[in-house]
Amino acid sequence: MAEDIRHSTKANFSALAEHTNGLTKTSTLASKPGASKKLVIKNFKDRPKLSETYTQETWLKLQEAVGAIQNSTSIKYNLEELYQAVENLCSYKVSPTLYKQLRQVCEGHVKAQIHQFREDSLDYVSFLKRMNKCWQDHCRQMIMIRSIFLFLDRTYVLQNSILPSIWDMGLELFRTHIVSDRLVQSRTADGILELVERERGGEAVDRSLLRSLLGMLSDLQVYKDSFEQKFLKETNRLYAAEGQRLMQEREVPEYLHHVKRRLEEENDRVITYLDQSTQKQLISTVEKQLLGEHLTAILQKGLDSLLNENRIGELTLLYQLYGKVKGGLPALLQHWKEFIKNFGVTIVATPEKDKDMVQDLLDFKDKIDRITESCFQKNESFVNSMKESFETFINKRPNKPAELIAKYVDSKLRAGNKEATEEELERILDKIMIIFRFIHGKDVFEAFYKKDLAKRLLVGKSASVDAEKSMLSKLKHECGAAFTSKLEGMFKDMELSKDIMIQFKQYMQNQSDPGNIELTVNILTMGYWPTYTPMEVHLPAEMVKLQEVFKTFYLGKHSGRKLQWQPTLGHAVLKSEFKEGKKEVQVSLFQTLVLLMFNEGDEFTLEDIRSATGIEDSELRRTLQSLACGKARVLLKDPKGKDVEDGDRFLFNGDFKHKLFRIKINQIQMKETVEEQVSTTERVFQDRQYQIDAAIVRIMKMRKTLSHTLLVSELYNQLKFPVKPGDLKKRIESLIDRDYMERDKDTPNQYHYVA
Repeated sequence: MAEDIRHSTKANFSALAEHTNGLTKTSTLASKPGASKKLVIKNFKDRPKLSETYTQETWLKLQEAVGAIQNSTSIKYNLEELYQAVENLCSYKVSPTLYKQLRQVCEGHVKAQIHQFREDSLDYVSFLKRMNKCWQDHCRQMIMIRSIFLFLDRTYVLQNSILPSIWDMGLELFRTHIVSDRLVQSRTADGILELVERERGGEAVDRSLLRSLLGMLSDLQVYKDSFEQKFLKETNRLYAAEGQRLMQEREVPEYLHHVKRRLEEENDRVITYLDQSTQKQLISTVEKQLLGEHLTAILQKGLDSLLNENRIGELTLLYQLYGKVKGGLPALLQHWKEFIKNFGVTIVATPEKDKDMVQDLLDFKDKIDRITESCFQKNESFVNSMKESFETFINKRPNKPAELIAKYVDSKLRAGNKEATEEELERILDKIMIIFRFIHGKDVFEAFYKKDLAKRLLVGKSASVDAEKSMLSKLKHECGAAFTSKLEGMFKDMELSKDIMIQFKQYMQNQSDPGNIELTVNILTMGYWPTYTPMEVHLPAEMVKLQEVFKTFYLGKHSGRKLQWQPTLGHAVLKSEFKEGKKEVQVSLFQTLVLLMFNEGDEFTLEDIRSATGIEDSELRRTLQSLACGKARVLLKDPKGKDVEDGDRFLFNGDFKHKLFRIKINQIQMKETVEEQVSTTERVFQDRQYQIDAAIVRIMKMRKTLSHTLLVSELYNQLKFPVKPGDLKKRIESLIDRDYMERDKDTPNQYHYVA
């Protein structure tokens, strides 16, 4: 019973008991009948001494085993037996001696390895392979040695903080006697660098060899000093030269892809064999030499072509690469702004391209938006700089872009515009509003938009009331209710006119002689609509009679109002007979007056028609040109030609043919004349003079006294259109002349308000 307890108490003493003939002392077991059993372990009274020969014999046995491991021969003894021997020695306080003896044996073996690296005949690959084998052998040996001396490592060494563990001792010895050797260290680092350089040059190299050797340097804690510094220096040199060479040899797209590939390769090296700690400096070095040193050169050489050719992939790559380098994105941003401004100016500042200006602006904006979104990740700085650049270039040429945007909207809102569905039209108008937002002189847009809207409404050429109202809503949202109040008034007039015409038709039914002409009149509030120059023309008696009937009807309902007839935008439908048969011709009022003359005769000269109709000369020539020189030639001109000249004769074209029953010839009314364009621009200019005057008076009335500089500054803040200092000075002089304000007698640059 006692035997069993002894063995269960400390079973690993059994081996020692066999060798020392039962040096352990048995414990006793006290028991009483019916009582629980109690185990009592008594301390040894005295630790028996080892025989003098045991320590020596055991060490020789261990030394022999270590030697066999180092020489790769078979060990005579059982490993468990050796492990137990180490434990026994440690139990008898032989640990310090044992550790010292083990270190000496290991040191002697490591020292003996250095001679194999002294051979000058070794090429660098052979040298590296030999070094790697030596290192691998050393690691394998130290693992086996440590497994035998594990008890020593976990007791004595662990309790002595100044002593390295057996594994660390092995590393220290290898570092001290092999790797720290100047020649060995230099040849190892140079060999590794040579392999890396070859790989960078496109050769296949033994990556496992590199991984093992660099792992060795890292484990030995000499990686940074013996290798990394040299490696980064060589990397810097290599990529500095490569960057300079390739910037001259390659186009920008190819160069960018090369940089991307190089960065991927270097990251792969870190993953495969370099120490992780090298990554940041390595990648930073590559980025600096291939990108940082050439930031401006790359942009100057290739950004414009990338943007012009819409190279989305390369632009995305450029943005990603420039985001990695200090100063990269600011440089890209600056060149991006310059590109937009320069390209935009070519669209806006070339009068020959005015016809396509707005569509070109929309296409350019779409392209820039796509690049911002796809390539530049909607970066806020790039979006804002794009807006600033558009605003800058679009206002380089005052007034014209605003005028052309208004005309573009007109072309989209006209009847017969079958290019777009309602949804597409809505999208186009939204895009137009974005361009409109950049314009400073919005009053120019308003003037031309109002003129074109009037034509669309009065000539019945508006594509859709919903689209018109939608555009009005967008303008109101953008510029406020004051901007659209007159435009909204135009729509109200058209709706009221419809109601009035219903009443007029009922009124006409009660007339004794209703006539055979159906009259439709639009009643326009003068303040809402564009100003039309009054034009007196000779109307047929039937028309004059109808006008008088309407005047009596209208003034009977609205006494005190004044009616002024405006024939410019009037239109009519005439029933005509040709050899082919009857047709209906939709014509302007001026065209109507000309065509009705041919009821009285077959041929008239320009002078005859002018005298009979009273139409102003330039307007008459346009009218005749539309009837005799356009697509639908209901009149013939003699002599033939595109222009109407003095002395030209006009004949009714009885042979006129057309596939449609109703033919529209009144598109002439929708075309803008040069005179119209000039008068609209002049009207805007005049309105601006009034606004400047009003602003000056308003400011001076509030401040009473103000210096010229402060007054001009305040005016710039209040006026919503671009104005030059010279123009402001003229208006100030004008107001001084009209006694609204006066100069200070002592300080000419000071103004006083005159109450």
